Amino acid sequence: MRLKLLQVGEPVLREKARELSREEILSERTQALIALMHDTLRDAPGVGLAAPQIGEGVQLAIIEDLSEYSRDLPPEEISARERTPVPFHVIINPRIVSYGEQKVEFFEGCLSLSGFMALVPRSREVVVECLGEHAEPRTIRASGWYARILQHEIDHLNGMIYIDRMDTRTFASVENYKRYGAALNSKAQS
Repeated sequence: MRLKLLQVGEPVLREKARELSREEILSERTQALIALMHDTLRDAPGVGLAAPQIGEGVQLAIIEDLSEYSRDLPPEEISARERTPVPFHVIINPRIVSYGEQKVEFFEGCLSLSGFMALVPRSREVVVECLGEHAEPRTIRASGWYARILQHEIDHLNGMIYIDRMDTRTFASVENYKRYGAALNSKAQS
């Protein structure tokens, strides 16, 4: 079953989500929600999904970047993005406890702002403390594209969307990004 993906303008996307207790995490409701979110993410397809994007104002997100999602990208782009497959996992009540000093800019899209992309500066490396799917404490050290996904999803849990961080001169439809991507990159430099 696929859940409805909310689009920008829905109030829940701009509110800070509430933390989940251990009991809530382990509840049948939350475990079923995780499974439904995973189905929805695969169906979309996407690499991350935060609970507010499906109307649930809780600090829960899922991440999965399958190798098939980048198979059509040129090898130099995969290398530049430092993109490697990321297995399915859940982050609950996450906090970014450390940001790397180096910032990198790449185009991002969002399932809640369907059909658009923009250049977004983000830290190349992050350290995240969170709880996992079974309320176990986790520390995640991530770099490259995985770090970007984590920052993007954690932004959703704090009421932010990538458009709050984007270079506004690069905001474009996916169709125009495919057509003019290089020109949009150069606009960002000017």
